Amino acid sequence: MSGFEFIFSLFGLILGLALAEGLGGLSRALKASHKVRIGWPTALLGLFVSCDVVTFWMYGWSMRDTLPLSWPVLFGGFIVTAIYFVSASLVFPDDPEAWDDLNAHFDRHRRKVLGGIFLCNVALIASVIWLAALPPLDLRRIVITWSFFPVALLAIWTKDRRVVCACLIWLIATYPLSAVWH
Repeated sequence: MSGFEFIFSLFGLILGLALAEGLGGLSRALKASHKVRIGWPTALLGLFVSCDVVTFWMYGWSMRDTLPLSWPVLFGGFIVTAIYFVSASLVFPDDPEAWDDLNAHFDRHRRKVLGGIFLCNVALIASVIWLAALPPLDLRRIVITWSFFPVALLAIWTKDRRVVCACLIWLIATYPLSAVWH
């Protein structure tokens, strides 16, 4: 087993649990949809968190040759993936039927969820810079990678749910855009 395989067995497990937690929350909400309204904000937040977790997983793979097997890497990776797990678990309530409308749950937890994902992305970019140097800035990186930070901060700090939804739509749109814009 290589050092990367050892490291990523932990990271992959926690990231997989984060995805399962988000999907489990969605499943519970859908089962209760006859009693509770899910709403666009919650759906967008769940989609965004899922996309970001998968992207982090992909970054891990792309950094496989540069990740040293060390205590800071293992513990730092644990902290980041744990934040992803907690963030994913906050998107949907444990008992959706306790809420009439999941927009209220969204309003209560979105800052924690977005703040956690923001911290994970700061850690990711810092790791990329530390291990592989700062990638050159071009229009694609500015739009796809660097626009995340001001848009996510706006989504965290604004009080207007419509602005948050617009930010989430932008953030979600960058994932398929990154797949087609080379």
